[in-house]
Amino acid sequence: MVASCYLVRTVASEDLFDRIRLRLAPAPSTSAGRAGTPAAVLVPLVDRAPEPTVLLTLRAAHLTDHPGQVSFPGGRVEPGDRDAVATALRETQEEIGISEDHIDVLGCMPEQRTGTGFTVVPVVGRVRPGYALTLCDAEVADAFEVPLSFILDTANHRRETAVLRGAPRTYYVLMHGERRIWGATAAVLVDLAGLIHKAAA
Repeated sequence: MVASCYLVRTVASEDLFDRIRLRLAPAPSTSAGRAGTPAAVLVPLVDRAPEPTVLLTLRAAHLTDHPGQVSFPGGRVEPGDRDAVATALRETQEEIGISEDHIDVLGCMPEQRTGTGFTVVPVVGRVRPGYALTLCDAEVADAFEVPLSFILDTANHRRETAVLRGAPRTYYVLMHGERRIWGATAAVLVDLAGLIHKAAA
């Protein structure tokens, strides 16, 4: 963990992102045969100095799925989407106004199943600063950034157990100030931390 945080804060961003890219897979070409409702999210790594950040959103409180929760920009795969990358890029522009011109797609992480029946492909993207956020009020209440070093610090990865939808479930929680990041979003961040720890080894 110490080596990973040191890597994030000291190496050139090109080297860091190249190491992450090597640990990722290409986009699945189709959602056919997968259990659950196919979906994709963008895991936006904003290339800031002195270290990258992770851009997250707060979902609007009136939404049916995951209301008021911290999440990544993303959503269901639509019939016209070529693959998970296309879904993630389309949803990112629709939800927070960042176009694909600002995003270098690094690759995809393993799928995540949510308790609400979605099978989500996390698409990791390097985001070039200089964009202007335009939040879709119907879906997004807020957007904020978390330093990548916070995600990498395993002391911030807490596990909780609760009864959800009538069954006990254990999940990760990351508390960043007053922001409670949990569920599938936290699981993706923990997986991302593990990936970067391996890249730093």
